[in-house]
Amino acid sequence: MRDFLIILLLIFGTFLSMVSVLGILRLPDILMRLQAMSKASTLGITCTVAGMAVYFGSVEISIRALFVVTFLFLTSPILAHLIARSAYRSQVPLWKGTVCDELRDKIKEHPQS
Repeated sequence: MRDFLIILLLIFGTFLSMVSVLGILRLPDILMRLQAMSKASTLGITCTVAGMAVYFGSVEISIRALFVVTFLFLTSPILAHLIARSAYRSQVPLWKGTVCDELRDKIKEHPQS
């Protein structure tokens, strides 16, 4: 049963990481690519690290894995937000099919923020 759980976690983590890579390659816009990168890769790495913690079964390894996952969940959204904000401010072109840009008027009102 333990081996089945390890295999399931590693396969699911690999699948989510592959979905992240496909999203980065296939999506047309940097903002959409950041969505794929931050969500799927975070969950993929979490499942892979959880599989590693179950495989080794040591409390020491499990605590380290918990620290890795905590660090990842704290930094990944912040990093994606900062990259998206700097890409928008440096006027990276949006996808041609973008229907509305709600941030455009707010950036003009507060150029320093």
